[in-house]
Amino acid sequence: MSPRDDETPRRGTQPRRGSSRDLPAEEPEETPGRRNRSSIGDARAYTPRGRTVAERGRLPRSGRTTDPFRPALQVLDGGETPPRVRGRGRDQVEKDEPATTAARRPEKERDKAVPRTKESPAKEGRARAGGASPRTGKDRAEREREAGRGAGPRRRPPARSGRGRPDDRRSTEKRVPAEPPKLANSTRRLRLGTVLALSLFVTIGVRLVVLQVATSPDEAESLLALRERRLSTVELPAPRGSILDSSGAVLAHSVEARYVYADPENAGLQKNIAGTAAKLAPLLRVPASELAVGMERKQSLGRWLKFRYLARGVDVGIADKIDDMELPGIYTHTDERRDVPGKDLAANLIGFTGDDHHGLEGLEARYDELLHGTDGKRVFEVGKGSLNVQITGGYEQYTAAKPGNSLQLTIDRDVQYEVQRILDAEAEKKKATVAGAVVLDARTGEVLAQASYPAYNAAKPEDSDAEDRADVPSSVVTDPGSSHKAFIFGAALQEGVITPDSTMKIGPGLERGGYPFRDTHPQDPGTEMTMPGLLAYSSNVGTILIAEKLGKEKVYEYQKLFGLGQATGEGVLGEADGQLLEPSQWSGSAYGSVPIGHSVSATLIQMAAAYGAIANDGTYIQPQLIKATISGADGTVTPAAAPKTHKVLDPQVASQLRTMMEAVVDVKGGTGGAAAVPGYRVAGKTGTGKMLTDGQYTSHNASSFIGMAPAENPRYVIAVSMDVATGGGGDVAAPAFSEMMSYALLHYRVPPSGTKPPTFKIHP
Repeated sequence: MSPRDDETPRRGTQPRRGSSRDLPAEEPEETPGRRNRSSIGDARAYTPRGRTVAERGRLPRSGRTTDPFRPALQVLDGGETPPRVRGRGRDQVEKDEPATTAARRPEKERDKAVPRTKESPAKEGRARAGGASPRTGKDRAEREREAGRGAGPRRRPPARSGRGRPDDRRSTEKRVPAEPPKLANSTRRLRLGTVLALSLFVTIGVRLVVLQVATSPDEAESLLALRERRLSTVELPAPRGSILDSSGAVLAHSVEARYVYADPENAGLQKNIAGTAAKLAPLLRVPASELAVGMERKQSLGRWLKFRYLARGVDVGIADKIDDMELPGIYTHTDERRDVPGKDLAANLIGFTGDDHHGLEGLEARYDELLHGTDGKRVFEVGKGSLNVQITGGYEQYTAAKPGNSLQLTIDRDVQYEVQRILDAEAEKKKATVAGAVVLDARTGEVLAQASYPAYNAAKPEDSDAEDRADVPSSVVTDPGSSHKAFIFGAALQEGVITPDSTMKIGPGLERGGYPFRDTHPQDPGTEMTMPGLLAYSSNVGTILIAEKLGKEKVYEYQKLFGLGQATGEGVLGEADGQLLEPSQWSGSAYGSVPIGHSVSATLIQMAAAYGAIANDGTYIQPQLIKATISGADGTVTPAAAPKTHKVLDPQVASQLRTMMEAVVDVKGGTGGAAAVPGYRVAGKTGTGKMLTDGQYTSHNASSFIGMAPAENPRYVIAVSMDVATGGGGDVAAPAFSEMMSYALLHYRVPPSGTKPPTFKIHP
């Protein structure tokens, strides 16, 4: 049964063993008329064994261990931790209290402590709620009275002397031993560890700076030299991109091969260089003396070379035989060899590569950076002397090679083959020194074929002369001759100087600047001729008279509009610009020579592109050889940029000019009769000029024919030129043009002309 509020708790005569040393020996009496208040801490003051945690005033018995969890369960009074009295027991605290406070303490508290009865913790908590403080022994009412009195004289505690004992020597109570020292501070340990770690990093950083900056150049050089002597480098050639035709057929590509190299620092190789070279010579087809030179020790940039090529592009089978021989210091590695399946097919256009897989001529040189890719390398650590092999687990660096991109041309392999075959045959027949041919798509400007004579085998370029490897259509410059007259007639039609029905009186010749100009088909003085008749007979006199009506400024203007005087930019390496005579530079004879295609120089590709403007309804299209590029990494196809275009003639004027040019082929006695193609209307013009070599004219004739078909709606333009001792364009080049155009029209299945050419009159 719970005690009443006015009932004093029953306690024993002796405190319980294990009571808290911070609590007084006896509980204070409850304040009459006031219900004691308790806290949760007081309610939990007992351990499961029934002892309070806050009983700290007594020493544990000898031979017993204290409960390690009791300090953590200390009872708080009023939510605050009571002050700890170090080195003093309960009796000492009472002695240190002021006398007034001791006098006010109830009689029970001043008496000897009475042991608590085994009341429930809840009852004891209620009893303590309004009772004495566990540490001071004062009840709450008394503490509040003291606080209300304010400031007043205070009694000093008894003075201490000696080793901290009170002066009152009469006390016989045993001293409470000092508490154990506190554990080390974790924050200090963390700070100390941080300082040590930072100091270590600073030391390492300073050492690195010293090694990088303070090391003398001689020391650094010696370290690098030591490293270089232990490292061996092997080059890894990048796979070179292919050159393809418009359909994707291979014109040039790389195939798998091997390269053979020597390590001159190998001790075994140095002992028997002559014997090793003699064994390799028959397999590599290289003189033994040349191989021996490659095996000798050699310095480069102050260090001994450990890698020297002996042969490249070696067949895989031969390389396997060399590996089986196990010759000291002789090794093979993956390589590639440039293969040209067509041998001489478009060889002058494509070009070739060197032993280092870099382009030397033609498109191989022009687009070398795109085709070559990026070489890789392998660097590894080797031993010394007879152990000059890679150290297992040693230093090794591998940089993979990046393959080059492929180049797709506008060239049609089938058309190229046929055009080249016809050109070779006609050039041989006419005993030409050089010859060239170009086939253009009139609507797109794409070059479908570009052939040169003589040709060579691109797989074995060393067997040919440098002059024979030139691309004739883009590098050989000639006077266009009478093929230039089409530009004068076109300009005159565009400017309204003449019409298709105009007539002109001419004679057998005329003189300009003291130089005579005559016709190959001389006419009597005062002979009247039609415009188609002047073109059919290639009249020099009639063309000069028309040009004089235009004026030299207009002649020069239309020359530039037709693309003369500057490279076309079709994509060939080293394309020539040609040359025009500016109006300010015209002499008296220039009024006669320029209109008929002299004092003017141009390449065959320039002339073909100019005739392309006539075929394409008066719009000039820049010729192009490159159709697309193909990525070597992922095969992405990137089309070439669109060609540049500009207007030269009105479509109606271009059509009138084409019709007039048909007379060259259709009129009996015309200069281009040999260029006719059965079933198709052909428009074109012959030309006979001179080839320029080192700025000087040769004694030969640069005979040409440039035309288009079908004339009513042209699809293709073909230009043929040959340098021959005698003969004009109608006799030399026109027959080759006829064969080439006939093949192209049939190959691309162009329907024959649905209409017949008009009937031309030479004289009105």
